[in-house]
Amino acid sequence: MPDTPPSVSLITPDPGADEARRRGLRQMRTVAVGLLLLAALVYVATLGLDGFWGFVNAGAEASMVGAIADWFAVTALFKHPLGLPIPHTALVPKRKDELGKGLEEFVGENFLQEDIIRERVAAAGISARVGDWLGDPANARRVVDEVSDVAAIALGKVRDDHVADLVTQAFVPRFREEPISPLLGSTLMEVLRDDLHHGVVDLVVEEMHRWLVDNPETFARVLGERAPWWAPPRLNETVTSRIHVEAVAWVEDIRNDPHHRARDALDSMLGQLARDLLNDAETQARAEAFKVRLLDHPQVVTTAISLWKAMRSALLSSIQDREGAVRQRLLVELNHFSGRLQDDAELRERLDRSAADLTVFLVERYGAEVTTVITSTIERWDGKEAARRIELHVGRDLQFIRINGTIVGGLVGVLIHTASLLVH
Repeated sequence: MPDTPPSVSLITPDPGADEARRRGLRQMRTVAVGLLLLAALVYVATLGLDGFWGFVNAGAEASMVGAIADWFAVTALFKHPLGLPIPHTALVPKRKDELGKGLEEFVGENFLQEDIIRERVAAAGISARVGDWLGDPANARRVVDEVSDVAAIALGKVRDDHVADLVTQAFVPRFREEPISPLLGSTLMEVLRDDLHHGVVDLVVEEMHRWLVDNPETFARVLGERAPWWAPPRLNETVTSRIHVEAVAWVEDIRNDPHHRARDALDSMLGQLARDLLNDAETQARAEAFKVRLLDHPQVVTTAISLWKAMRSALLSSIQDREGAVRQRLLVELNHFSGRLQDDAELRERLDRSAADLTVFLVERYGAEVTTVITSTIERWDGKEAARRIELHVGRDLQFIRINGTIVGGLVGVLIHTASLLVH
């Protein structure tokens, strides 16, 4: 048989709140007992009298019966009346598990239904409330500060050895297993199809032209170092100057002519490379061998850590600065978002619908586990303590049953006495 989970005490209550409940329960018990004693005194005082006092006596007798019956009913919920093991008494300690199961079913059937959830989410107006709340600059600043603080803490928790382990144990093995040629070939083909590389080419050519124009001496020095030792210096200067002029002109032609032969040649070369990466076994083998050499190089981990440090340092500096670019950008985006939530009814409706869909999904997927918490928790409670705690919370209201039983019983007793006199 499976082990029965041990009973545990309830969560430690608030002493002040419990004392207030206990005081209220005592007061109502005193009132109920006082009415019972009053009825008993009236009954004894009017016993054997006729006329008007006969009605009073009958009412007092019925009041005692009603008070005692309701006292028994209320007491039987939590313990055995007078300590006697009467059947079907002390219901809460004995049947707390069944009560927990019933409460679980009640919650599931009456609160975790799709129509009810959607109605409540729609009535809540979540997006409108969020928009109004974020519209307060103090609230927006608070959100940014909280997000920034959490992000800074998270960044600070990531150590260099974490990055190294991630690269060596996750990224490198995955990249080693994944063929690189199809990925490179497909990517390069898409780049060429959409002419995405032209922007890069334009940038490279523009920078090359600027460098050639701004650094003729460096260009001449580099070529001069490659000139034959026997060539006259004057001739070297003339040739180098001419090559520089032609290089500037050639690069300028490439920059200004989008259909230059050099551009076409580059497109053709890249297109052939893309096709070879997809279809040529020799090219694919060379690409894979290059990938393996690159992944095996120790500088990969060092470079990854260096990039992470630089990125983390930049992020931390900006996040920790209350007037930094990251925080200011977050504030701008939050203000813009709150404005849209306040002004765009369609956006609010769409977000509320999404919130309802998400809530319904979570309830359908995890609702049973949530309601099971009720049963499992109550099963672990100590029965007697559970009864004391429940009585402390609802006992004061239950005393009204005893009070009402005393009053209603007295009225019924008078009516029965009247009916009996009429019959005789």
